[in-house]
Amino acid sequence: MAVCIRRSTLFRLCRRCRSPFVGSLSSQICRSYAQVAVAGLPSFVKVVEVGPRDGLQNEKTIVPAETKIEFINKLSSTGLSVIEVTSFVSPKWVPQMGDHMEVMKGIEKNPNTTYTVLTPNLKGFQGALQTGADEVAIFGAASETFSKKNINCSIAESLKRFEAVTQAAKEANIPVRGYVSCVLGCPYEGDIQPEKVAEVSKSLIDLGCYEISLGDTIGVGTPGAMRRLISTVLNYVPKERLAVHCHDTYGQALANIFAALQMGVSVVDSSVSGLGGCPYARGASGNVSTEDVVYLLHGLAIKTGIDLPKLVAAGQFISNAIGRPTGSRVNQAMSSCA
Repeated sequence: MAVCIRRSTLFRLCRRCRSPFVGSLSSQICRSYAQVAVAGLPSFVKVVEVGPRDGLQNEKTIVPAETKIEFINKLSSTGLSVIEVTSFVSPKWVPQMGDHMEVMKGIEKNPNTTYTVLTPNLKGFQGALQTGADEVAIFGAASETFSKKNINCSIAESLKRFEAVTQAAKEANIPVRGYVSCVLGCPYEGDIQPEKVAEVSKSLIDLGCYEISLGDTIGVGTPGAMRRLISTVLNYVPKERLAVHCHDTYGQALANIFAALQMGVSVVDSSVSGLGGCPYARGASGNVSTEDVVYLLHGLAIKTGIDLPKLVAAGQFISNAIGRPTGSRVNQAMSSCA
């Protein structure tokens, strides 16, 4: 059943399902949006919003810095606890992120939100430090071929490069998050063994990462594969330090996230409006949309601290700004039902 937003104090029933509304006058959800707790799932899930960085980095037309800043400010008002703002990489490789300094310095920071940036090397980390980033992230891969295509080095070489970043971050007292790409499949190598993902994850933990995000970069995973993967990785990394980062190429992202929740994972990466993709993974669709993830979590009585209507508004803003329809089913339903 669609979620419906009441726009007028004179409008008492949902136009689609005819259910009465509940909630505040400013944003009311119809009663068909029932919260049902499921035993064994986390009571709270941290949602890491990656739209400004992972969502926009592959856009062919440069999004103006002022648009990105307004987008991030809208996201900051939703209650999101973590927003991945930008990437401190060379504009030669990722032109869309060439305005990282301007964006970081231009946003209005919410004291309850952690603003993180991607820093693949020491130069990038030093730049991030200058702009007051709360946290940095490094990214490896579970596929040798993908690693060479993506960052032009082997897995072992990438881990060696990250030593300088993690050491500098430790000295500056800046938390480091680690990404592992291609955990459920690679566009070049096909299936990836869970043991390889576990090995890379453990290496990132040993380098000093406080959390590891397992990325289904090309969206080929299924709930069964996700359960097998996490079961293996848990032999090396505790569940409290794991996150999942799902793409929705085959429409399996929400099912995969649910499987991860059942395994005890309580951190989920997502991108508002389903923005994103991977420039090195042909055919990979966008990230799972944050609106859809939050709708799922709230429906399971899992707290997130996020205001869903405000999140939908942020998704509509950036979709309009880049001239494309929203990739969120919840966003589409709310818009058509309002």
